[in-house]
Amino acid sequence: MNPYTAEFLGTFLLILLGNGVVAGVVLKGSKSENAGWLTIVAGWGISVTLAIYAAGKFSGAHLNPAITIALAVQGGFSWADVPGYILAQFGGAFAGAVLVWLHYGPHWKITENPDSKRAVFCTAPAIRSTFYNVISEVIGTCALVLVILLIGQNEFAQGLNPVAVGMLIMAIGLGLGGTTGFAINPARDLGPRIAHFVLPIPGKGSSDWGYAWIPVVGPVIGGLLAVFLFGLL
Repeated sequence: MNPYTAEFLGTFLLILLGNGVVAGVVLKGSKSENAGWLTIVAGWGISVTLAIYAAGKFSGAHLNPAITIALAVQGGFSWADVPGYILAQFGGAFAGAVLVWLHYGPHWKITENPDSKRAVFCTAPAIRSTFYNVISEVIGTCALVLVILLIGQNEFAQGLNPVAVGMLIMAIGLGLGGTTGFAINPARDLGPRIAHFVLPIPGKGSSDWGYAWIPVVGPVIGGLLAVFLFGLL
């Protein structure tokens, strides 16, 4: 499989399954309605694991522009491939969000709260504070990238690295996700946010563009910080 296709497919699966579990928890009439934060965090961890298994052999399964940029800065990934990877990641995230919208078709109309509808697609802060929201995304993504780099220094039984990364996602969600919803991935947030903006969702409200830059810039800074810290080890 072409690595760009793999990045598209992996990110598509990531969003289809990850945003899908959010939809099941927050949309009215779903059988998993009100299942709670633990369900969302566990769903995202499993989704990341499966997406890495799907794409890893073909592209390395970055599935996240912050990881792609960090690896390029570190020197372990070609800058020439960075634009293609990032475009594929955003495209896959957008497509996955569209399929989640289609899958939960009847539930959008009966869900009154526009914030709940937007939450299916993208993140929002628990307490809106630009400085602290950016810091949360920086810290969460720094932890993600740094631990991924450290995981790579260990010898696991073949095929277990994706499981370790999935557990890492769950740990970040449980420990650090309560502030901003742990986007820690520009494509995961902005791609579905664009889908929210363009899709005909009844009563959807604002796509919250004033906040949209934080889950893009914060993760990129966090990834670069992780590379710097890893270089000190």
